[in-house]
Amino acid sequence: MRAGIGHNQGPTMERGLKWRTFQWQQARAEAMPKTIPLMVVKMHVARAHALGLDYPTYAAVRKASGRDIMALLFSSNALRVMHVDAPQMPLAREAALAAVQGAQKLALVHRPLRAEAVQSANGVLDATALAPKFTVSWSQMQTHLSGFVTGRKLAGDQVLIIGDTGLERDWTAAARAAGFVGANRYFAAQG
Repeated sequence: MRAGIGHNQGPTMERGLKWRTFQWQQARAEAMPKTIPLMVVKMHVARAHALGLDYPTYAAVRKASGRDIMALLFSSNALRVMHVDAPQMPLAREAALAAVQGAQKLALVHRPLRAEAVQSANGVLDATALAPKFTVSWSQMQTHLSGFVTGRKLAGDQVLIIGDTGLERDWTAAARAAGFVGANRYFAAQG
């Protein structure tokens, strides 16, 4: 019997299910490598360093998404950009972003900040946009975030979100992002 659309090619529900399930799990386990080659680990450690991440965080995000991180998306809260009149991030955060290599550095800024002013005051950022309002629906948030991400020629699972609040953590699911790291954790890894 042939499996239909949406079937994961797993064991059927016919007689002998337990035996076939066992065989399927054994075959799957044997197909997966038991260890990662040393050269691959060294490359991942170097990539984590280039992104400003510790290796365990990078490895967990990469394993969960199956893809490399091609962009870091910061909230204005994470960057500590708070003042409309002087929308510049602290020098230590700017230095941390300047050290990032091989990834876009993006920011979503909360109102009353203006995206253009934050971009102008922080040349280390590759792109900025307004953050979704607190009052928007889930689908509007998804549309807003995916529009910003795809506008940068990225897939959601290539983007790691760095934020400070629960709402910013929700951006991860809405954008189908690779993961979320708290700002304090990210910037602590820098120093």
